[in-house]
Amino acid sequence: MAVAPIVRRSELGEALGACRSAFIGVGVMSCIINLLYLTGSMFMLEVYDRVLPSRSVPTLIGLIVLAAGLYMAQGVLDVIRSRILGRVGTALDEALNARVFDTIVRLPLMIGGRNEGLQPLRDLDNVRSFLGGMGPSAFFDLPWLPFYLAICFAFHVLIGVTALAGAIILVSLTLITEYMSRQPARQAIGLASRRNDLAAASRRNAEVLVAMGMSGRLTKRWSDANEKYLAGNQRASDVAGGLGAIAKVLRMMLQSAVLGVGAYLVIHQEATAGIIIAGSILSARALAPVDLAIAHWKSFVAARQSWHRLNRLLEQMPVKATPTLLQSPSSQLSVEGLAIVAPGDQKVIVQDVTFALSAGSGLGVIGPSGSGKSSLVRALVGVWQPVRGKVRLDGAALDQWSSDLLGRHVGYLPQDVELFAGTVAQNVSRFDPEAKPDGIIAAAKEAGVHDMIVKMRDGYNTEVGEQGTALSAGQAQRLALARALYGDPFLIVLDEPNSNLDTEGDEALTRAVRGARERGAIVVVVAHRPIGIEGVDQILVLKDGRMQAFGPKETVLAQVLQPRVTAPAPIKIVSDSGVAKS
Repeated sequence: MAVAPIVRRSELGEALGACRSAFIGVGVMSCIINLLYLTGSMFMLEVYDRVLPSRSVPTLIGLIVLAAGLYMAQGVLDVIRSRILGRVGTALDEALNARVFDTIVRLPLMIGGRNEGLQPLRDLDNVRSFLGGMGPSAFFDLPWLPFYLAICFAFHVLIGVTALAGAIILVSLTLITEYMSRQPARQAIGLASRRNDLAAASRRNAEVLVAMGMSGRLTKRWSDANEKYLAGNQRASDVAGGLGAIAKVLRMMLQSAVLGVGAYLVIHQEATAGIIIAGSILSARALAPVDLAIAHWKSFVAARQSWHRLNRLLEQMPVKATPTLLQSPSSQLSVEGLAIVAPGDQKVIVQDVTFALSAGSGLGVIGPSGSGKSSLVRALVGVWQPVRGKVRLDGAALDQWSSDLLGRHVGYLPQDVELFAGTVAQNVSRFDPEAKPDGIIAAAKEAGVHDMIVKMRDGYNTEVGEQGTALSAGQAQRLALARALYGDPFLIVLDEPNSNLDTEGDEALTRAVRGARERGAIVVVVAHRPIGIEGVDQILVLKDGRMQAFGPKETVLAQVLQPRVTAPAPIKIVSDSGVAKS
């Protein structure tokens, strides 16, 4: 007997499913609201058929009081329904915003720069905004269309047929809107993403654009991208807006048509005068959800596309299982047959790298540009996953650690230093909410930046600005070094840590490397200048992604600095005297 496969609900579906009770409540309120929508029709029917023939003022007053009460109840329920839907959107955002943010952080490490940037967050905003808007209300009211049509038929068959014909036309318009708006809406979103990416890249490289006279050319590219976006957005708006206008006109025509049919029936004494007005109001009410759905179709299409994109993204990047908590590493770093490919690429950058370092060791990684040094250190700290081989701390591969737990034992200073908006203390402490002042100051002193910090305007409470713009490049690099040393990590990886340092900074760097080694840490330093590897005792030479040499610093440097007449492409090493030798 074949067993039917279990269909697992998506994360978005599960988050929305958690709001099931809220949707049930909205459905119940929609039921009551739609029954209360009959108030106007029934009021007019009673006025024309009872009050006017009898000329009874008390009856009129009673109907007015009753109608007013029903309208007030309808208004209260409408407000409650809209607030519940708004809170459903908020609950969905609260359930998924951290998860979506995590995918934004992890995505470039898996597929490289070919990613959608902040689009996942915009997608979540689209879904939340739609759920909190008028669109869902229209969809909750649409199932009541047959109910209103049935009442129209109860008034008279001709009134029902007229309303039914209008409903068929408007529903057909809804389907046409869906078909015609899907592609323009998708194109508009893609064009908006490209436009925003260009603007973000230009903002990051403002100095280069102005200094080299590129701003005018980039402005032209931006204008072209913006023009295409506006054209695409206009196409989507034209489709939704045009069909929405047609639907509104048709609904008004239908209302007049029902009045005409009602008048015809009254003339032939097949209906009362009240049915003319009541039927007109009721038919308009029956088709109002269709009209509202068409008016909000653009936001519905955008939310649906965002929903599908988020589902695909979250499926591609599932939640990582929480690994077993391991002991803090304290003895060894080992690299076994490592091969590295950049995220989103297929070319092997580093291959067949094998070495081991024990506690207290310092490794200098040298080699020409493009030899794979930065790629290697990215794998050492776990931000790039090797295609072959393993990086192990005390025998445990890095993938046996969660990134948060591994990060406590790793200090990393990348080539491109970027600080986050906040204070100096927050950046040094990696925004640890439980950071103690003693730990922050200890890291700053180990990096040799304590004196520099206390001379700032507000000391450790100085705001560094967005991306550290309030600091010089050298100051930012030295603070990033303190951040890497914070918490006494076991593995410290520094990628060209002295690229923006002066002599004082170079000396502080060397002292920091030696101090970390003395307390038992393993330090890996990528350097193009000899001062960067003064504090290490081991050297690894890379060329074309392969190990050329590994061993004690003096031995390896003596080998690679030795003249090689037959070598086709010798590695350039800068000696302590600053003279380039091959």
